[in-house]
Amino acid sequence: MGRPADPARRPHPAVRRNWRVTLFAVLFGGAWLALFREQWGSAGALFWIDAALGAVSVGAVQFRRRRPVAVAVLTTGATAFSASAFGAWAVCQASLATRRRWREILPVAALGVLTGQVLYAVQPEQPLSWVWNLVFSALVTGVVVAVGMYVGARRELLTSLRDRAERAEREQALQVVTARTAERARIAREMHDVLAHRMSLVALHAGALAYRTDLSADQTRETAGVIQANSQRALADLREILGLLRDPERGVDATGHRPQPTLGDLSALLADERAAGAHVTLHASVEDLDELPGSTGRSAYRIVQEALTNARKHAPYAAVTVELTGGPGRGLDLCVRNPVGVGGRGGSEGAGFGLVGLAERAAAGHGRLEHGRTADGDFVLHAWLPWDR
Repeated sequence: MGRPADPARRPHPAVRRNWRVTLFAVLFGGAWLALFREQWGSAGALFWIDAALGAVSVGAVQFRRRRPVAVAVLTTGATAFSASAFGAWAVCQASLATRRRWREILPVAALGVLTGQVLYAVQPEQPLSWVWNLVFSALVTGVVVAVGMYVGARRELLTSLRDRAERAEREQALQVVTARTAERARIAREMHDVLAHRMSLVALHAGALAYRTDLSADQTRETAGVIQANSQRALADLREILGLLRDPERGVDATGHRPQPTLGDLSALLADERAAGAHVTLHASVEDLDELPGSTGRSAYRIVQEALTNARKHAPYAAVTVELTGGPGRGLDLCVRNPVGVGGRGGSEGAGFGLVGLAERAAAGHGRLEHGRTADGDFVLHAWLPWDR
């Protein structure tokens, strides 16, 4: 790789900006010096006019970007009586051509060819005939315009590439922010789905120990055992979800724990609920829950898990009904129903983050989720998930 340029060795901005003007002034100034002897000897007034118009044209070049058409016309007109103005004219004509606007370029270029003929007529001596002078003027004008058009096209290309690069950087930064937001939402959703279920069981039975003074020693030990078991399972679930976040493709963590649960593990989930005192009834017309696609099965499992958690918080010990219908090509219909406010603690507070997370999970799997109260006072959560053949 090349070494970066030393800033101390870079030319001054004024030099970088005016080198073209200096170059053309030197070249066309040399051409004017060839006419100096003839002008000085045969037409002294023309010599001073030529020099004055050349100086004015060089000064006007500095304003070519601010007033491109006016400066180009001025310098072109000056070449009718000044050979020393040709350098400034070439710079201004090329600068005008970089704009790539033919309605500006063609009239000024035609004027340049015409002033070339006027200069031919006023000069005391000419080595070429007027025909060759016309051809030479047209050729030089065409070359200057072509150079300006090339420079303009190159500038537009560089500007376009720079804009595309900046746009790509902005889009990449936006994608990074979006990915981070999505990842944070996914982590929050997974953590809530995994821990809320277990911790609600722990909170329920811990509350019973705190407020129930009529429990026997055996009942106290049994409740403490439930708290201990669910706490350990919550830790295991936490390890599993952290493993999923480490390796989302396989769904297995780095320590080799079992994959994330699917709908095939529904019987174990319901058994845990019943062991904790819940009354859950399952109606499933799906023959083999293990046939579901992995992503659909995981989403369905989390939806049922969150629905049971909500039922426990808002209607503890109420009868909960879980219904599963559907099949390949038709999708999976999942419905969880429970009464509201049964058991004296139906007003348990909740932020509703679980339902929001479930709706996001269903939408991410191209499904849908609805929930709300029915006319008879039950709370129903209904979800549909795709099931490809």
